[in-house]
Amino acid sequence: MQLPNADTIAAIASAQGRGGVGVIRVSGADIEELIRKILGKIPAARSASYSNFLDEAGDIIDQGIALFFPAPHSYTGENVLELQGHGGSAVLQMLLQRCLDLGARLAQPGEFTRRAYLNGKLDLAQAESVADLIEANTTQAARSAMRSLRGEFSASVHALVDGLIDLRMLVEAMLDFPEEELADDDIERRDGQLSSLQLSLQHTLETAKQGSLLREGAHIAIVGQPNVGKSSLLNRLAGEELALVSTIPGTTRDVIRQSIQIRGVQMHIMDTAGLRTSQDEIENMGIALTHQTLRRADLILLLLDASQGMTPEDKVILDDLPADIPRLLVLNKSDLVQGLPLVLHPKETSVLVSAKSGEGIEILQEKLLEAIGWRDLEGEVFIARERHLRSLVQAQSHLDQARSVLTQAELFAEELRLAQSALNEITGEFTPDDLLGEIFSRFCIGK
Repeated sequence: MQLPNADTIAAIASAQGRGGVGVIRVSGADIEELIRKILGKIPAARSASYSNFLDEAGDIIDQGIALFFPAPHSYTGENVLELQGHGGSAVLQMLLQRCLDLGARLAQPGEFTRRAYLNGKLDLAQAESVADLIEANTTQAARSAMRSLRGEFSASVHALVDGLIDLRMLVEAMLDFPEEELADDDIERRDGQLSSLQLSLQHTLETAKQGSLLREGAHIAIVGQPNVGKSSLLNRLAGEELALVSTIPGTTRDVIRQSIQIRGVQMHIMDTAGLRTSQDEIENMGIALTHQTLRRADLILLLLDASQGMTPEDKVILDDLPADIPRLLVLNKSDLVQGLPLVLHPKETSVLVSAKSGEGIEILQEKLLEAIGWRDLEGEVFIARERHLRSLVQAQSHLDQARSVLTQAELFAEELRLAQSALNEITGEFTPDDLLGEIFSRFCIGK
């Protein structure tokens, strides 16, 4: 899928602002003349060369390291030049403008990685993992993104596709000789291969879901009556005083958001306004915002006062929570109920904590991980995106449908073909151009 006669692109590849080192990246099929005019020579391939970076008059713009990667052994698969100079914005802009004056154009966001994909240096899942590695906010997420960049996710998908191709070949052979009686060993092989594919796909899907959690994090809303300690719990989980704590009901009027990490998993905690009947117009606006926030949550923590247990008011709040969103009862102020019986809801999972002393917080953290579906897969997790999950679920649905039409060979074969097509969208074998544009437009310029 190599790009024919692609034009030359250039961009600043280092972060914006001042720094010790700044990087200009240039990629294109014919950049030798540009290199000669900037460096005065063509440096040795894949070797660091200390050079002067020259302007049109031959004066020195900057001095630094030049790296030349001839095609096809480069990031994009084209000829690539990297100029590593000083990180001041003025000198970088001067050097970039010099490249543009010599015929390059400014690269679009993600265009270098898009060319790497189109030139066969990366598949689409690997290309997306480049952006995920840059944006990773936790150590776990960075390691998982690197596993995807190394091709572990793609290898799992390719193994599934290879298995589907093998099964499709068997089914097509059965279709080619419909007059012959199917041998028992062929039927056994067909059914066994389908079962194996379904198990492998389920494992890949479960692993991808963990990767999606690492990439996106989970949104967790804390709700409850006023003065049950929602803001105190947020502060305890975050490890700092983020929300104003007061004994006055209705203190929290807006949604306060804070991201925390638990065992490398990012969680976006949302402290909401206390739910009650109020005559305060502004407080009611906060309560309305709370209900909107709940619809976007992955998990809802209903916070109760442990000294009161489940009150009728709490029961009203519980019954009014969205039924399709998981929830966890958290009983706060455990330091006030030593030895006292607790009135709980028999069908709800609960945990006892003290936001004031920190008692039970570690147990709550484990319950949070469990409630959002996190499982420690001991280094197997690779970063996955929502579109990957949709494709895997779609392929799973087609395999399930294939099992339901085992005796109808034509329909069975078609479901296998559709499953393979869904998987191929992950790695980019069959991907619409508009989707490619959407994916790479979210990359930073210079990558």
